[in-house]
Amino acid sequence: MPNVSTRTKTLTLLAITYVVSFCSFAYEFVYSELLTVMYGGTVTQYVITVGLYFFSLGVGSAMSDDLQADAPSNFFRTEVYLAAVAPAGFMLVVGLNSVTIPKAVPAEAVWVAARLPAIAVGFLSGFELPLLTRMVERTDESGRVLPTAVTRGFGRLYGAALGVLGRFWSVERTPGDRSGLSVVLAMDYVGGLFGAVVYAKVLYPALGLVPTIFVLALLNCVAALVFVARFSERSWGLFAGERRVLASRESAALLAACLVLTAGYAGAVANHRQVDRGVTELYLEQQIESEYAKGAMDAEITSQWTTQYQHVVRYDRTWTGSGANPYFPGETEQCLRLGTAVQLCESWADSYHRGLVDVPMSMYDRGPETNVLVVGGGDWIAIDHLRKYDVSVDHVDLDAEFMAHARNDSFFARWHDDAYEYDRLNTTVGDGYAYLKNTDETYDLVLLDIPGATDDDLLKLYSKEFYGSLRRHLEPDGAVVAWAYSQYGYPQHHKAYLNTVRAAGFDRYAPYWAWEDVDRDGDVERVEQFYVLAPGERAPFPDPDSARATEYVRRYADRYRDLRWRAIPGYRGVEVNSLFDPNYDIIVDT
Repeated sequence: MPNVSTRTKTLTLLAITYVVSFCSFAYEFVYSELLTVMYGGTVTQYVITVGLYFFSLGVGSAMSDDLQADAPSNFFRTEVYLAAVAPAGFMLVVGLNSVTIPKAVPAEAVWVAARLPAIAVGFLSGFELPLLTRMVERTDESGRVLPTAVTRGFGRLYGAALGVLGRFWSVERTPGDRSGLSVVLAMDYVGGLFGAVVYAKVLYPALGLVPTIFVLALLNCVAALVFVARFSERSWGLFAGERRVLASRESAALLAACLVLTAGYAGAVANHRQVDRGVTELYLEQQIESEYAKGAMDAEITSQWTTQYQHVVRYDRTWTGSGANPYFPGETEQCLRLGTAVQLCESWADSYHRGLVDVPMSMYDRGPETNVLVVGGGDWIAIDHLRKYDVSVDHVDLDAEFMAHARNDSFFARWHDDAYEYDRLNTTVGDGYAYLKNTDETYDLVLLDIPGATDDDLLKLYSKEFYGSLRRHLEPDGAVVAWAYSQYGYPQHHKAYLNTVRAAGFDRYAPYWAWEDVDRDGDVERVEQFYVLAPGERAPFPDPDSARATEYVRRYADRYRDLRWRAIPGYRGVEVNSLFDPNYDIIVDT
């Protein structure tokens, strides 16, 4: 019968199994989300990353037999290496997207380099389970792995489960205790599940990606130190004087490295806000600056936070190029990004919303009888523009936290002027697609103030089903207005998008631009492109010089004199984007 010391050794190993499995699975989710943030395509990045992880996990497991001769010290080494490699790999991916890669470097090479960290973590994780299994079996040769009370409790549960299985399979209960392999596997799977849940519900939403990678690395270090404290035969082991079958013979240098990593990661976790801010600024500022000519723009993050649905970043951009600033008046202005896409900048925030609202409103009566739906627009600015026309507005946006922030933040308040208090406004917090499925309302005008199609999380809002639902909720003379990418800059997206809305029942569209003298040099520039979409024949747009036209359209009458309906073209060989058959060409790489 195993003594108390043997049982504590076994339980220590099982607890360590649980922790390292927790970390291993969570690392892959961190890398999957990081690659999604950097390169877009949630499904693609998660599928490829998890696939590479399991492949490299299998390779590591297959090679682990050659590490069994000194399993204890090799396990300790594995944990220290994981603690060092995982954060370093994270920073490698961030670095690849924070510097300008020479054009001579093939895109395929960058693709491979960005996924090497996930492969390395999977490979090292592949050593863990076989090493732990061997150590558990060597620790207690009697075969009794768990204490009697624990074994008895699990035995009852196991018997009940086996009774159910016996109705569908031919079963014969194995007498005695569970083998070391089965118990270690059980702890591994439970730890993996717990890692997935805690990452999704606690670590990522509460801390974000950057602090999470340091939390996981710190847990690897703690697991390594606990292992050393219990099993090392060196003088630093707490039980070094006892007689043992299992003993670790780790080097002093590796232990010192583990202690340094532990201290460093503990400091990073304790100061996670500063660390998160620093790493995010490194990436975002370099990314923002790279969108302009080299040396032409300097970016400085002023604030950032994460809601349940998006990362919000405010920053100042400063013109540092030679010659006149073509982007905005003066030297510096504030901008806002949601995720990796620019949402608004001071120089064109007003003109964007005038294009979204004031141009299509020239088609409709100004008054409560005109019913408008706004999907998105959590900054309330589009609502402010609609308020000027005294129309009735239904507003649906998913992100309650962002809307609450925008209500009270001075940066947004200057644009929305407390529009959330408009007495003809009805705001619903929820998904726009689900809202349309659950309402019987019909609308004269639908405004899509939503992010661009930069990620497959947004595929639903660019699907045939969503636009089909929009069409069914239009009045006979109703129309949908959406911001649009340039067909010249994003030709594949343009074709997939038009084929999709055409399949949804829209056969007329009117493309137009918003106009503004954004740099105050006396010349009017195109700001943003929009489409008005409609099913069936429509009356011509009103004369831009007429009283029916809005003030904004009259101001730029020469720009809107040729605004007319056109037949939506169909493109052969281009698939429609559908909920269950997505066309990833509709996603753009910004």
